[in-house]
Parts: sequence; structure tokens; C-alpha cells
Amino acid sequence: MLAKGQTVIQYMEQLAPKHLAYDWDKIGLQLGTLQKEISNVLVALDVNDEVVEEAISLNCNLIIAHHAIIFRPLEGIQTDTPAGKLYEKLIKNDIAVYISHTNLDVTEGGMNDWMAEALGIENGTPIKDAHTEQLSKLVVFVPKDHHQKVLDAVMNAGAGRVGNYSHCSFNIEGYGTFIPQEGTNPYIGEQGKMERADEIRIETIVPLSIRNKVVQAMLKAHPYEEVAYDLYSMDLKGRSLGLGRVGKLKEPVTLGEFVDRVKTGLNVDKVRVVGDLNRPIRKAAVIGGSGAKYFKNAIFRGADVLVTGDIDYHTAQDAFLAGITLIDPGHNAEKIMKEKVREWMLVKLVDDKYETSVYASQVNTEPFQFL
Repeated sequence: MLAKGQTVIQYMEQLAPKHLAYDWDKIGLQLGTLQKEISNVLVALDVNDEVVEEAISLNCNLIIAHHAIIFRPLEGIQTDTPAGKLYEKLIKNDIAVYISHTNLDVTEGGMNDWMAEALGIENGTPIKDAHTEQLSKLVVFVPKDHHQKVLDAVMNAGAGRVGNYSHCSFNIEGYGTFIPQEGTNPYIGEQGKMERADEIRIETIVPLSIRNKVVQAMLKAHPYEEVAYDLYSMDLKGRSLGLGRVGKLKEPVTLGEFVDRVKTGLNVDKVRVVGDLNRPIRKAAVIGGSGAKYFKNAIFRGADVLVTGDIDYHTAQDAFLAGITLIDPGHNAEKIMKEKVREWMLVKLVDDKYETSVYASQVNTEPFQFL
């Protein structure tokens, strides 16, 4: 059985929720339709003519990409222009294009975590906060014989996370009273008679982004026809998610040694470097894409080096004078996302027994040559 387009994108948005994207960003479905079965998915950093030809050769009818094919408003589509020809080829071959950009950068387990892991940055935290989770308190009353089942359901759906602790809850024993009315089919008690049931009150914290998912899991596991539960808004804020990652290395290395690690980890042949190659590096920062303007944030977080693309001349001078070293592996180093997204999608599809296949694009979309 093939997965529907909406199902594939639901998986993608579990990894990179749309609400994490910056408001200026152009994400989501940009061309085509998701109202169809998806035979094969191609994951790409950019979408150009070579990538589209690759998708056609692999019989892919959905491309998931990091960089938008439509960023500025279109005044028209002329099929004798490079962009127009690209859109025409995608439409004629029934290939939809879905974009996941700054939401994939910001999310936990996304672009910047993959890059940090590749560089040996441990316990990375954001360089610049972009989104703080809103929290709700879920309270539900459960009969004792279903307590563990309901508790497991809400925790496995993502509730109960406090800092680096998971599965956090508070449980109180008590009793509930009710009278089942005509037309009911009560799990406990009889119609028309007052019932007193031994119950456990479960309290836990739920991020707003997964509240519906947690509630649905709770309702599915609960034995009652009418479930008694409450959701309270909280002033307490949850995790802060943001751009980049900064953290300590397991062992100090020189800048020159760290350069070699960047080349290997991000699969690039050459990099640009600002700083003394003998300088010791204990704490490193990375931002996928163009993150040079955040070098002061990296300094504030204690980083000795910032790895990011598209560093301009004057920013390099300013950073050098401010005392931080820089490594520029190019914007295209974000290609790490191709294989990582493919792996994520395949696990989800296989677990749900779909036969849709996922490919990581093999096309090199780096526009620069280093001679």
C-alpha cells in the first residue's frame, strides 16, 4: 500500500513542525497536489533541472526540499524562462514540491543538531532563541484498572517532559461519582444509579504543539464513554528552540584539527578559515546556511569557533577582532539533511507498513567551484 501525500507530509511535520518556521519563510506545499498516492519521494537540498530529471528517473512524484523554489511573489509564469521551464516540467510530470526550511533548522533533531553531531559538539543548545514552547496542564481521571494504560498512552504521545526529564506526572488516588443516564453504556455502574468509582487523577504537562495528539491518545486508551479531563493554560514556558547549536567538544583540539573534522563531518573538500590554526578549541558553534551575523551570539555563549556559510569580508574582520575564529564550509554543507530526512521518513513509512520509497538526491547543487 502506498502512502497518501498528506500522510507523508504529516511525518515530515512531526520532524519539523510548520509553526517553528520564521514568519518571513516560504515553507509547505509550493507546487502540485498532495491528494494522491506517493510512489517515491526524493529528498533534496535545492530543486533545479538536474534534480527534477533525477526525480523523473526514479519515478518520484514528491520532492521534499530545504530551499524554496518560490520565494518572492510571482507576477506570472513564463515557460521560456529558467524558472518557468522548471515549474512546467514539475507540473507535466505530476511532481509536487514541499519545502521545510527554517522549521527544519530550529526543530530538535533537525538540521543544526545533525551538523552539531557531525562536528562532535555535545549537548548543543541554540545560539539564538527563536521559539519558546507554550505549555498546558492536562488533568484526567482514570479508573484504577486503566491507570497505567492511560498514563503510558499520554507519555508515549510526548507529554510529561520537564527539562531533560521525560514521563513526568503526578498521580493522586480518590473517587469519582456519577449517575449513568438513559442511553448510556457505562464501563462502571448501572443506568439511573449513583456510582462511586475508585479513580486516579493524573496530572502532566503538555506542549501546545502536540496537545491534540496527546488528548487523542488519552481518549483512545481511556475506557469511559465520557472522559472527565481538564486542560489549563500555564504561564510557565517550555523549551526554547532556536537557530544553531553551541556546546563543548569531548576533548580540546586545535583550530587546524577542527577544520579537518569539519571537512570530514560535513563532506566538503575545502573551507575558508579565520583565525590562528594553533588556537585551542574547547567549545564550538554551528549554524546551517548563512549564520555569520550571529557571531556575537556565539561569543556570548562562550564559543571559540563558529562554523557557518556565506561569511562576508567585513563580518570576518569584525569577528576576528572580537576574538572568535570562523570556519566557512559553504551554504551547501546543509546537504547533510538529504540522507537524514530520508532515514526519518523511511522509518515512519516502514513502521506503518507503507510501500512508498524515499531517496536522497545524489545531485550536487553547489554553485561554486573551488580551484
